[in-house]
Amino acid sequence: MATILNADTIVGGAVVTADASGQLALQSAGTTGLTVASGDLTVANKMTVIGTSSTAGLKIADVLETATISATAATGTINYDVTTQAVLYYTSNASANWTVNFRGSSGTSLNTLMATGESLTVAFFVTQGATAYYNNVVQVDGSAVTPKYQGGTAWAAGNASSIDAYTYTIIKTGNAAFTVFAAQTKFA
Repeated sequence: MATILNADTIVGGAVVTADASGQLALQSAGTTGLTVASGDLTVANKMTVIGTSSTAGLKIADVLETATISATAATGTINYDVTTQAVLYYTSNASANWTVNFRGSSGTSLNTLMATGESLTVAFFVTQGATAYYNNVVQVDGSAVTPKYQGGTAWAAGNASSIDAYTYTIIKTGNAAFTVFAAQTKFA
């Protein structure tokens, strides 16, 4: 491989190399972390994807999803930022029924983040006390969406003295148009 760029003399520097077949490699501290060859992208160790959407699928052999664990009680409107976590776990007992509002982040709408035909799946774990509450409104970017419920019936209660897991698969079907598939599961 021929060296295209050598910044290795700088602390934490990088080396970019290429060969006749068009394979590119990026090294840092003597370790190859990224290789691009024949349209395939190989990333060593962890990979963080930042951005909007892509036209090709992303395949990663080992995937770790970020979970946010918070000593918070479910109540009011909960903004679920999908760019921050795939799992949200509230460890304090819910104190009232709540609205969950899915968005990209505080500055990015889900409509902007996703392309039509893309989907995402997230989970929300809610701790319940002796009096149980439930997610009674689902929103995407602040607009109410009527989910398609597992089993065909909207849940009307939470499960006392347990942890309710809510999973949502959100599919963008058009500009600011989403279908949400929702399920509630009791863990005790």
